[in-house]
Amino acid sequence: MSTVFQCPVSIVAETISHLQEGAKRNCETVVLWLGRDVGESIQITDVYLPQQEVSIDYFRIPASSMRLLMAELRRSRTKIVAQVHSHPGLAFHSSADDAWAVVRHIGALSLVLPRFASDTCVADFSKKAAVYQLDATDNWREVQFDHVLQIVK
Repeated sequence: MSTVFQCPVSIVAETISHLQEGAKRNCETVVLWLGRDVGESIQITDVYLPQQEVSIDYFRIPASSMRLLMAELRRSRTKIVAQVHSHPGLAFHSSADDAWAVVRHIGALSLVLPRFASDTCVADFSKKAAVYQLDATDNWREVQFDHVLQIVK
C-alpha cells in the first residue's frame, strides 16, 4: 500500500494531550484521526475524541457515541483514517485491538503508544508509536512509521 498519510504536527500534539489525560486516570484512551483523500495521499484534518468507556487495559466506544461519530463524519465530509490509542505497557496490536478496531477499511492505520503515552512528546511520537495497517486479508500488519506517515507543519 503506497498511500501516504500526512498529519499536521498540531494533530499529533492534540492526540498526545488526549492520551495523556487518560494516563492521569491510568486508563487506555482512543482518539480517531479524520481526513480526506487528496490525490495520492490522505490528509489528516481532525482529531476526534469519542465518548468512550475505559479502564487500565480496555477501551470501548458505545453505540450512542458511534452515532455521534457518524453524524460528525457526514457534517465534516471526512472519514476515519486512523485510530490512535494507548496501552499500559508495550506498544503492540493486541488480539482485542484486532477484533475491536473502530476503523476497518483496507489501508486504515492503527497506532499504539506505550505507557499510556505518558512520556511521549511530538518530537518522539514517530519513534514510540507502533503502526499497523489493515490489509486486504483483514489483518493488521505492522509497518514502518515513515513508510506510511509524514508529520507536516
